[in-house]
Amino acid sequence: MSEIYTTLKSALDNQRGAALSTLIQGPEHIGAKLLFLPGQAPQGTLGSVELDQQVLPIAERATWSGTGASHTIALPTGTYEVFVEGFAPPPTLIIVGAGHIAIPLTTFAKTLNYRVIIVDARAAFATSERFPHADEIIVEWPDEALQKLDLNPSTTVAVLTHDPKFDEPTLKVLLAHEVGYIGAIGSRKTGEERAERLKNEGTTEEQLQRIHGPIGLNIGAKTPEEIALAIMAEIVATRNGKDSKSILNWQQK
Repeated sequence: MSEIYTTLKSALDNQRGAALSTLIQGPEHIGAKLLFLPGQAPQGTLGSVELDQQVLPIAERATWSGTGASHTIALPTGTYEVFVEGFAPPPTLIIVGAGHIAIPLTTFAKTLNYRVIIVDARAAFATSERFPHADEIIVEWPDEALQKLDLNPSTTVAVLTHDPKFDEPTLKVLLAHEVGYIGAIGSRKTGEERAERLKNEGTTEEQLQRIHGPIGLNIGAKTPEEIALAIMAEIVATRNGKDSKSILNWQQK
């Protein structure tokens, strides 16, 4: 038992997601625990392989929503009640493109306690002088940089490059992962043309529907600050399950 808590503490100390499931009612093994860690083998057991298999998908959802709830599960061996508590990692915003909109967007995101990562291949733009509040600045081609980062449902990405040679390879990488939000700057016509090119390269219609474009809520934004506000508002709406494209909507089901 202590090993499970040690592993959980390590995950939380390293700001990684986890979910702890505890059997609180059933024919036997009351108090048994099962720890879910994304990308790792589960630790512990609730007393049977069948019960563990039923609980693990619930634990995965709880990991990203950060919620706790009791779940009743009926098996041939009896009825079980399991309390699943999720520990979501801190939300991360990856801004691809260190242009003028990225500066106020970083400020808004930090105010809302997001960890902010700036990614841009242009060393003259991606500097600590321009982004003093960013947690990390990566000067590298975005698609290559993203493949080295932890992309998960707690990750949101704003693609602000407005250049097909940057944003299209970036979007292809992002669409291969279950990130919480993908937004791409550009007009509706630009988005349609981009979608057509991506489709010709093998991207599915279902994947394309995950892209928020034009990026941000329609608040009539004109200045970089207003556009950044619209983007951040859409990110928050998506995270809270208030947007139809949100991959986090499955948390509400």
